[in-house]
Amino acid sequence: MKILLTAINSKFIHSNLAVRYLKAFTKDMPCECKIREFSINDREERILEEIIKEEPDVVALSTYIWNVEMIQRLSELIKRVDKNIEILYGGPEVSYDSMVFLRESVGDYIIEGEGEKTFREFIEYKLGKREINTIRGLVYKESGEVKFNGSRPLMSMDELVFPYEEDEDLDNKIVYYEASRGCPFNCKYCLSSTVHGVRFHKTERVLKELKYFIDKKVKLVKFVDRTFNCNHKFSMEIWKFLIESDTETQFHFEISADILKKEEIELLRNTPEGRFQFEVGVQTTNDEVLSNINRFVNFSDIKEKVVELLSIRNIKQHLDLIAGLPGEDYDSFKKSFNDVHSIKPEEIQLGFLKLLKGSSMREESKNYDMKYSPYPPYEILSTDKISYFELIDLKKVEHMVDKYYNSQKFNNILNYFYPKFTEPFKFFHELAVFYDKKGYFDRSIGNNEYYKLFLDFNEEILKEDNGLLKEVIRYEYLLHNKRRGIPDYIKADLSKEEEKEIKDSLRDEYSFREYSVEKFSVDILKFIESGGVVYENKYALLNNSKNFIFLDK
Repeated sequence: MKILLTAINSKFIHSNLAVRYLKAFTKDMPCECKIREFSINDREERILEEIIKEEPDVVALSTYIWNVEMIQRLSELIKRVDKNIEILYGGPEVSYDSMVFLRESVGDYIIEGEGEKTFREFIEYKLGKREINTIRGLVYKESGEVKFNGSRPLMSMDELVFPYEEDEDLDNKIVYYEASRGCPFNCKYCLSSTVHGVRFHKTERVLKELKYFIDKKVKLVKFVDRTFNCNHKFSMEIWKFLIESDTETQFHFEISADILKKEEIELLRNTPEGRFQFEVGVQTTNDEVLSNINRFVNFSDIKEKVVELLSIRNIKQHLDLIAGLPGEDYDSFKKSFNDVHSIKPEEIQLGFLKLLKGSSMREESKNYDMKYSPYPPYEILSTDKISYFELIDLKKVEHMVDKYYNSQKFNNILNYFYPKFTEPFKFFHELAVFYDKKGYFDRSIGNNEYYKLFLDFNEEILKEDNGLLKEVIRYEYLLHNKRRGIPDYIKADLSKEEEKEIKDSLRDEYSFREYSVEKFSVDILKFIESGGVVYENKYALLNNSKNFIFLDK
């Protein structure tokens, strides 16, 4: 018997943890389990062809909000090509209305919830060693009727088998790992709130498994633990091990900043730069709204710890906000954005509430007159506090923030504009309105157009001269892009005679195969450091590593 464990990931660089767990948990059984991974950007015809070529008896599909519609179409196609292939669904998108989903789909089985033991017993059934009605956690069709054997108790973390194989090729992949399951909090919009308690691997096991990733020189390991630092002793031991390891691997953690202890922050001061990334779920800075979603924390507590981590300057922080939360209107969200922006984290993620199946937020949606899409990802359309058009407006702001703030490639340009507006949100909003007016939301624009937008915005909306801004944009452009691609509208006014004179005077010190000569009509360093504006010619050398050396000339 052959089971094809099939994952359709949201991006090519992602890897699927669930199918690996299932394969690892059943690797001792007389059954061929093979993993095939695709992405939602692949053509359905290609995925179908690859699945059929494998000649599986069962296709097991890992189902999430981002791929469920594609999976339903693929299932239909698989059955039309070969009706004898059985289809087994699993994953969060089919775990909360399993019987309804199976009744309305062409598939044959669903694993509800945690899947490892149920999958193992399913294989025993297929091998003739178990009756189907004894398998807890399995939904199935029998004589045209959908049946369910009842939920399965949560398993011990000790029973899990490490999901990655020794010879597995993880190059150029984001690798996912979990050291614990569950969450200590009960946020109404999150599915983790439906399972109470947190289960942990033994620390010794986690350290051994992390060594596997380090030895394989994996680029990025993302912990899927919902609140990694909820157990102080556990997080301290793992962070200490990773801080002291000789590795270039990066590790990403979702943490709750407000519960960070002084001892943890002191330990984190020793983290090599770039080793850790922290994702902090702020969601809103409105304490009343936080209470509405069962997050019993004050933003001031989160801010204190985030600012302290930022002062260390060695850990990249990503702070999340969610628009459409119960009780939050447009002005409140705007304030939340300004509050988070004031901290100046490396990334600010503007997300939009999704009313997931099984979440208590969906059950309470009528209390807040919530309208949401009935189609995945079930995103909010309006509430009694925020309108559809206000949410659309925020989506456009989100695009500006993601492109210009989160990329970290426009920081000096943004600093040029911030003082011209009463608050950061107003700047990003006005930029989004202008971007929309230019029609850029309706087409793809090139890299150089993202820079030119600032000049047009400054000239048409602020009615200001572009002289200084061009110098700032040229400096920023050269920091992040190849010099030979610099657009004409920001090229320096550097004559061949000036360039030759500088090169001749410095030829003994610098190789001009590696360095180029740049000219600014303003003291750009003074502006970058203090905002002061002094108009005078400044010359610099720029090497292939994007490092500037400013000259006294």
